[in-house]
Amino acid sequence: MERPTGQTKDVGWEIGVSRTIPHGSAEVWAFLTSPEGTALWVGPGVELEPARGAKYVAEDGTSGEVRSFRPGDRVRLTWRPSTWSHDSIVQLVVRPAATGTSVRFHQEHLTDADERERQRNHWRDVLDSITAALARQ
Repeated sequence: MERPTGQTKDVGWEIGVSRTIPHGSAEVWAFLTSPEGTALWVGPGVELEPARGAKYVAEDGTSGEVRSFRPGDRVRLTWRPSTWSHDSIVQLVVRPAATGTSVRFHQEHLTDADERERQRNHWRDVLDSITAALARQ
């Protein structure tokens, strides 16, 4: 039996959203792991500790813990907004690209197709905010 797009056998529903941003990867990584950048993709008031198991709680109630942190490359963490009854896994990946830096968000353990679509829109909005913030620097 075929599964609908975005539904997996092991991690439920998932979504991936990416964009190439016209800035160098070191600059993009430094921004995304700064308090200003982290506020845009994890939640306001979060400073991620680059250690497995480090917990965080954002001002808006989003909470989770770092699963892996590879400087200059990727961050994987649990992510649970205060209005959700379940954790999800969010992975941020930063890669050099021909015209700048590829920034990708991948999210797993979503409950259904509707949540998947909401999160697609969420991560697109986050990428818009990141792009705009880097353009102002």
